[in-house]
Amino acid sequence: MTLTLLPDLGDLLRLHPQYNAGTVVELLRFLRASEVIWATGPDPDHPLRDALPAARIWVREVETGEVPGQADAEHDQLVSFLGQYPQGRERLRAASAAEREFAAVVTAPLTPSRALSAEVLDAARTYHAALRTALDEGPGTRWRERRLDTLTAALTGETGVVLAPLDDLPDLLERLPNARLPDLSIFTPGEVSRLRALADRAWQLREDDDPAALLEALAREEGDPITPRAELDAAAASLHLAFGDLESARALLERAAHALTDDLPRSLPGLVLARLGQVRDAQGDRDLARRTYQAVLALGYAPAVAREAAEAGLREAFRLAEESSGP
Repeated sequence: MTLTLLPDLGDLLRLHPQYNAGTVVELLRFLRASEVIWATGPDPDHPLRDALPAARIWVREVETGEVPGQADAEHDQLVSFLGQYPQGRERLRAASAAEREFAAVVTAPLTPSRALSAEVLDAARTYHAALRTALDEGPGTRWRERRLDTLTAALTGETGVVLAPLDDLPDLLERLPNARLPDLSIFTPGEVSRLRALADRAWQLREDDDPAALLEALAREEGDPITPRAELDAAAASLHLAFGDLESARALLERAAHALTDDLPRSLPGLVLARLGQVRDAQGDRDLARRTYQAVLALGYAPAVAREAAEAGLREAFRLAEESSGP
């Protein structure tokens, strides 16, 4: 029996039109997997924390040995130490160069087949080899080795599909004799992926986007369990708000809020209500805005960006001049 490795991109799933959270759902359906082993990061706001349950795909956690924030804390300590010495600063420059080179690979347009290509996996090997050379074994890289050791032990003897960070795949293929990459030669992203890409693009709103075209596209869609109509309305409201159209933004957000149900992606209520509180604030409806912010904080779960917006809104009324592309 085999263990199929599926690459995870973390937050970069929000960036790639042909490899997003909807694409991962379609990949799992293509592989006929009703369950996925979660061997990627512990981030509670990971985009797949919404998409997989919405698609009725069971997520089974395995121990990765990763303590949230520990690796970053160790890395910061190392950077502070190395930055005190000329040779240390040279090592940090080499590590930064390796990170930039790998970032260029994973932020360039990715498809599932390209993510599993020899070119990308070789880039991951080169990246980690360069970090080991620059930072030495020990404080610079030991956290990753610990995590890989723990992950290898947890996955030994497992079968099915495992979701793991893309840059871990080369190491896991070497460590796990029954691990393999899926054959995606006949896989093509479909409607779930396309709709997810549309919503992701609308939330981000880049300078070269056509807001009117995005609004028209959002209005045409009915939504699906991964990207429901309520999220499309909220994304459209964000576009209106970016250009100061408070009336349209509020109408869409109130429609989205009324459509919130328990079976929607778990991050959506927080995002919708945080944005609605901001719009109400911008219109001078301070009392109602405060109650809306409080509703965000009362939720059993709200993503960090929504909680931060609600907390900021309670401290000080939101003004449109402070608007950004996200709550």
